[in-house]
Amino acid sequence: MGDFLAALQWEGTAMPVGIFRVCLVVITAIVNHPLLFPKENGTVPENTEEIIQKMKEREESLRLEQLRLEQEIADQEATQKALKKAAEVVEESKEEKFRWDMWTALSMVIFLLIEVWRQDFQEGNWQDTGGEEDDMAVLGKAFKGLAFPDKAVLASFYEKRILGTTGDMARMREMVEGFADDLLEALRSVCNRDADMEVEDCMGVGSMYENWRVRKPFVCDLIVPFAPPEPYCFRSQTWCSGDSFPPDKQGYGTIKVCRANEDVTGCICDKTKLGEDMLCLLHSQANTTRPSSEMEDHLCFKNTQYLDADQVMKWFQIAVTKAWNRISHKYEFDLSFSLLDSPGALKIKFKSGKSIAFNLTPVVQYENSDVYFISHFPRSSLAADLPSSIHWFLTFAVYERRFIQLVSKTLPANACHVSCLQILSFLHGKQCSLTGPSGLTNYHLKTVMLHLLQARPSQDWAPEKLEARLQDMLKFLEKCLHEKKLYHFFIGNGKVPAELGFPIIFQRAEPLNLFRPFVLHRDVYRKTVDTFHEMLRNTSALINEYTVHIPLAHTNGIHKESL
Repeated sequence: MGDFLAALQWEGTAMPVGIFRVCLVVITAIVNHPLLFPKENGTVPENTEEIIQKMKEREESLRLEQLRLEQEIADQEATQKALKKAAEVVEESKEEKFRWDMWTALSMVIFLLIEVWRQDFQEGNWQDTGGEEDDMAVLGKAFKGLAFPDKAVLASFYEKRILGTTGDMARMREMVEGFADDLLEALRSVCNRDADMEVEDCMGVGSMYENWRVRKPFVCDLIVPFAPPEPYCFRSQTWCSGDSFPPDKQGYGTIKVCRANEDVTGCICDKTKLGEDMLCLLHSQANTTRPSSEMEDHLCFKNTQYLDADQVMKWFQIAVTKAWNRISHKYEFDLSFSLLDSPGALKIKFKSGKSIAFNLTPVVQYENSDVYFISHFPRSSLAADLPSSIHWFLTFAVYERRFIQLVSKTLPANACHVSCLQILSFLHGKQCSLTGPSGLTNYHLKTVMLHLLQARPSQDWAPEKLEARLQDMLKFLEKCLHEKKLYHFFIGNGKVPAELGFPIIFQRAEPLNLFRPFVLHRDVYRKTVDTFHEMLRNTSALINEYTVHIPLAHTNGIHKESL
């Protein structure tokens, strides 16, 4: 009974709870119905087509975005391919550059080896490795099969053509030197010893005094050293003394006229322009305005202290004219200046019509040596513009003559060195008379001989080797023409014999290339090479033309060797 009452009691309390839950669910559904609160719970689309249209637009925008992405991907792939290809090209170029660098390095090594060999050759390191046949092969291929006179023909030519026409040179030298001494003594007497230059005794130089002059007219070259009167002195500067000289002035120098009490280096106040209110602490105001003398006004370049070569020549010509007027009554000939472009050229004219030419050129001694600054120097077609008159050419003619005399003492009797030079000078002169002048001069030919004299052993200059040594000179000259390099014999030559007392400053200087103008004047170079080659082709004809008949037994020895 108790349990039944308990169950009824539970059912009585559970029923209201269930009814409450049902009512709660109904109320919740009514509150959340969309139609009851349409504005607060969102909007219901009124048109389905609008929704479809927006979906299509969205789909189209997605499609366009997809296309853009695909294009970007394609571009990125193309860029990656290009970068990959560029990397491959760079790699290949690196490999190619490595190969090129290797060939460049190899070429430089070969070039340096050739340059070392060339320097050794120029310094006189000659090596005979194959006899005359190999030596002749050095010359160009254009002269294969060319007949070259043998030693019998050359000996006959030299005896009849060279010695036969140069026998009176000694007598001519003696006559010119005697007259020049008399003329200079008269010149000293007419000059003012206190104001004019001090003229020393003349010296003979060049081919006439080295006994290899072959072409007429024979001309004696005499140089006359002069010095300034007291209290003046000459201070010289050369291109190799450390001062700045342009390349075209190599071989030249300047001469400054100074008072003996002046500082050698000079004060900076002479080199810079001080203000009007500034004074030099080392010099008084009186010393800054140094009065000029008559010698400086007449012999120096305008407004400078540098000796002017043109002014010196004018002074010298006037002095020579006065001297001749004083002694002309003693001689039965006339004296005149023969060439306007060569101020020192004089000519003696006899009443018989004969004449003798000689050059009397003033020079200035370089320090205490026998190197001289020469006022005017014979110039070839190689010369470009004439140098300024304050630049004086240096001549080493005295040392050249002494070197030939020194070497001649060590050579066999009747050595052929002078004969070779005479024959070569004759051939070149004859060829120039046929085809016109070239850039080669007799001084170039003598320079070739000087180099070979130093390079060849003494026994190689025996008289019976005339033919071989003449071929050596032709080979050496052709090589120099091909390279456009013929170095001055003394300048930069460390092998000059110590007995000569040659100034060390010129031995240590850079070698002076006498063929440097060929680099600048290609037309002159071409003409010179053509003249040289034509001379080689005409060698036999030119020699045979002046050679007396030689028995057949001798002429059979003429060999056909290629030049």
